This record gives sequence, structure tokens and C-alpha cells, in this order.
Amino acid sequence: MMRRLTALALVLLATACSREGQITTGGIYTTRSVCPQVGIPAATGDITLFSPPNRTDAAALDVSAAITNLRISCDDSGANVISTVAFDVVATRRDAGEARTVVLPFFSVAMRGGTDVVAKKLGSVGLNFAAGSIRAQTSSQATVQVSRAAATLPEDVRKELTKERKSDDPDAAVDPLARPEIRDAVARSTFEHLIGFELTQEQLRYNATR
Repeated sequence: MMRRLTALALVLLATACSREGQITTGGIYTTRSVCPQVGIPAATGDITLFSPPNRTDAAALDVSAAITNLRISCDDSGANVISTVAFDVVATRRDAGEARTVVLPFFSVAMRGGTDVVAKKLGSVGLNFAAGSIRAQTSSQATVQVSRAAATLPEDVRKELTKERKSDDPDAAVDPLARPEIRDAVARSTFEHLIGFELTQEQLRYNATR
């Protein structure tokens, strides 16, 4: 599943006095945070249950649900950066019958550099369908912690990224991120907090091909 994740967007570290997107004599600055980027990996934000489970046609669709409305809170004041993501799960069922509870599993992952899973936790949400209703909604949250030191760029890399370059400098037209050692250092210091449904291979295949 993790191979489907898109690569991290690499961003430069700005000086404290620079504003986001500001164009200066040294170029365009953008602020880099130690807080993880938050998202839902491709094909994991939806889940579909079938009844009977060996069918995947529309007539057998039992319950479908989606993760939505991610709300991010990040505490970077200590030695560990604490990322908390609150989210909603909305669902519909085929038959508006008796009251019913459906429990769905989800994962919370801390990923480093777009490829390495450094922590993973599993959780579950319960959706309570009222009698006669085909819709249900609930909320949940998940937290990961990453080392502030690991999420901080080395000083030499930060200086290379933020130094001013004049138009007549030999390396003025060269993106520092084109250098493998700089690009790799930024990737190692960049984390993602990812939320999604914990799907079976069959459910992943269904999401990818529907």
C-alpha cells in the first residue's frame, strides 16, 4: 500500500523575517515546518463492504464509508513534535432497516522521506445507523510523535538553502535541491502523518479499479 503514496513535496526553509511566498533579491522563500504534512494515501480514504462478501457488484453493496474533514493540530514546543489529526467518517448503507452498528478499522502512520514508515497505529470507528436511516457519521482522531531533532534540517543544509544568490553568481541558476546530498537531507527531515482505512488486499484492489 505504501508504494502508492506520492512523493513528498520538498520545500525550502525561510528566515524568520520572510513571509510565505515573498519574492526577494535572493529568490522566493517559503516556510518549512517541523510539523508533519497530513494527508490520506491514495485509495485508502474509502471503504466498501459487500453482502455477501464474495461479491463486488452494485447489488451486493452493503455499506460504503469515507474519511473526510481532516483537522490538524501540531505541538512543536517540546523535544517531540506531536501531530494530532481529527477527522470525520461518513457512511451510507443499502437498506434503511433496523438500528445497526458498523465498526471500521483505520491506520495512523508517521512516514519519513515519503518512503519509510517509522510508526504505525491501528484504530477503529463505530458508525451507528439509526432505525430507518441509511446515513451515519462519526468522528475520531489519531496522534503521532516524531523527534524534533530528526525533523530539523542540519545547519549546513539550512544555510545552503537560504543563502542569497545574485544573478551573476555561478550557481545562481542551479536549484540546491538538484544536489543529491541536499535533496536527501531535506527528505530525511520531512515527515508525513497519514490517515486511512486499514484495507484488505481485495478492498485496495476494488478502490484502485472501480
